[in-house]
Amino acid sequence: MSNLRCLILICFQMMIMQFLNATPSTQIWNPSTDIQGYKTVHLGIDNYFSVLENDTKAYALGTDVGLTYGIYNNLEVGIDIIEPAVNPFLFNAKYGIPEKKSLPAVAIGVFNVGTKKDVTDYNIIYAVIAKSFLPIGRLSLGYYTGNDKLLVDENGKKANDGVIVSWDKMLTTKIWTSLDYASGKSFYGSFTPGFSYTFSSNTSVIFGYVIYNNDKVNINNQFTTQLDINF
Repeated sequence: MSNLRCLILICFQMMIMQFLNATPSTQIWNPSTDIQGYKTVHLGIDNYFSVLENDTKAYALGTDVGLTYGIYNNLEVGIDIIEPAVNPFLFNAKYGIPEKKSLPAVAIGVFNVGTKKDVTDYNIIYAVIAKSFLPIGRLSLGYYTGNDKLLVDENGKKANDGVIVSWDKMLTTKIWTSLDYASGKSFYGSFTPGFSYTFSSNTSVIFGYVIYNNDKVNINNQFTTQLDINF
C-alpha cells in the first residue's frame, strides 16, 4: 500500500470518527418512521468497532451519547456528543405521522447537522415511508441527500444521495430484528443486519454488524452495540 493511500485512509477515518451516527430514532443504521413520544426522553449510547482483521484494519468510531426529546406530538429533536472528537456536537430533528389503517407511516427529517462548515455539517435530509404487513413485518423505503462536499467516495467525487430500505419485525415480546440498507459509496452506504433484546419496558440493547458498501472509505466492517433507555 502506497504512503499516499495510507494517508488518505487515515484522513477519512479521522473525519468519520468525528461525525458518524448523530441519529434520530432509527432501525439500526438508518432513520425509521418512529417518533419519540411527546415529553419523553431517549438516551442512546452507541459504539462501533471492528472485530475482524484487527492486526491490519483496526477500526473504531467515537462513542456516541445521544439524547432525543419528543418536543411535540409527532416531532422529535436530538443532540449527540461524540467523543473523542474535535467537534463533538451534532443535531437532528424528525417529524412523522404513524401508520393508520391502510395508510403508511411517513417521516421527514435531518441528521448529522454539525457545527463546523464543510467538516461536520453533513446535513443529511431524508424522507421515509413504512408499512406493516402481517406476518411479514414492517417494510420501509426512503431517500436521503446531504452535503456533496463531505458525502464523497474515496476519490473525492460526490456520493451524497441514495435510497434507504429496511425490514424489521418483533419476533417475541423481547426480541426484535432488522435488516437495514443504505445505498451509496460515501461513508454512509452500508448493509446492517441485527437484533435487539428488551430487558424492561424502557431499556433495550441492539447488536448489529455494519457491512460498508465502500471499503476504500470505511476500511473495515464493524460490530455495533446500542444501549437504549426511555425516560
